[in-house]
Amino acid sequence: MQQAPYKQRELDPDRISVPIGYQIEVFAQGLNAPIGMVFTEKGDMLIADSGIATLNPRVIRISNGSIDVVAEGFNVPITGINYKNGYIYVSHKGVVTVLSPDGTRRDIISGLPSNGDFGNNRIEFGIDEKIYFGQGTTTNSGVVGLDNSWVVEHPHLHDYPGTYIFLNYNNFETKNILIPAMGTAVTGAFSPFGVPNIQQYQVKEGRTLASGSVIRANMDGSGIEQIAWGLRNPFCMKFDALKRLIISNQGMDARGSRPIANALDELHLLNMGAWYGWPDYTGGVPVTLPRFTPIRGRRPEPLLHTIPSIPPTPIAVFPSGSNIMGFDINESSDFGLIGDVYIACFGGTQYEESGDYIRSGVGHRVLKVNVVNGEIATFAINKSGFPEERGLSRPTDVVFGPDHAMYISDMAIADLDLHNIYLPNTGVIWRIRKIVL
Repeated sequence: MQQAPYKQRELDPDRISVPIGYQIEVFAQGLNAPIGMVFTEKGDMLIADSGIATLNPRVIRISNGSIDVVAEGFNVPITGINYKNGYIYVSHKGVVTVLSPDGTRRDIISGLPSNGDFGNNRIEFGIDEKIYFGQGTTTNSGVVGLDNSWVVEHPHLHDYPGTYIFLNYNNFETKNILIPAMGTAVTGAFSPFGVPNIQQYQVKEGRTLASGSVIRANMDGSGIEQIAWGLRNPFCMKFDALKRLIISNQGMDARGSRPIANALDELHLLNMGAWYGWPDYTGGVPVTLPRFTPIRGRRPEPLLHTIPSIPPTPIAVFPSGSNIMGFDINESSDFGLIGDVYIACFGGTQYEESGDYIRSGVGHRVLKVNVVNGEIATFAINKSGFPEERGLSRPTDVVFGPDHAMYISDMAIADLDLHNIYLPNTGVIWRIRKIVL
């Protein structure tokens, strides 16, 4: 990853549409790549800078209008932040670190399987005095392929299931990027690159730290246990007023050796011990349905011969490319309907054989979800419908503050000439407040 040059971002809240009776404004700017936020009991805002714009992840504090750096030097990227009783919990690549009030830091969990496509995400605190977090998958859809840029550095890496599974006899042929002289490589599901599955009904053993799992541990990081799996990237989870754990999950892409087109992002309730469908289901339905067939591609075949269980039905599903991220639950009637979930949609480039493009109508906005009936409505979006440098670019998190206002972290803007390069100093925190008409 290379660092992009410095750039000043001009902002214009009037380019963003919010419902009548609400007003959006800039709360903080000149940040790098904010990925998440949390408030302390004093009303200070703690911000997790992912580090993808500068290669130096940091925890930043905004207090009474001043900004200071609390800690830095984490693994790239930071994926989430939380706070309890003076302690800051930082999730970064493969590690959960706790920052103490006296400034000391301690890694309470390390060695997580986060060197693939997705890593360990923000932790949440349960009423059982446990911490909960999502662990993303190593690959997009269960097969290591040419879309995995980490293959050369981590040639033995692959996905692991959460329970014993039986695989169908599916193998996938690609160019051999590890041993070019061999020409091609044949790779099986849940296997390293170039390692085929050699028999019908191949058995794979489950692991506690499974790909796409929900993990629970004691507050000090001990007693790690898996309580669900089958989620591609469970990015954010929070308990609601009924003590139910709500989880945002990002769906599969049309890329790699086993592309899945039109896969859905999902909002789920935690069902203890459940399998949520990855890599053979999306949105509660099998990927073998015709609508998940890529353009000029073959229909996806199931990798699992026998599914572990029937996947739970999501609370809500979101169109492919939404790339849902952090969310919060409204608890104040001063802002809106209590219990509604407001979720940041990062959006993204769609990868198809026809080329890369960004679609209007998907992502780059904040959505409101009624968890009772699953209805989804757009709450904040650029008036153009597209990501904008002067408006919303890449929303990453939504948090309600002690003032009952909504705060939205907006990732740095992307460099249009360089793939996956973000510009320092272009991250923003927006604020939306209810106004009296």
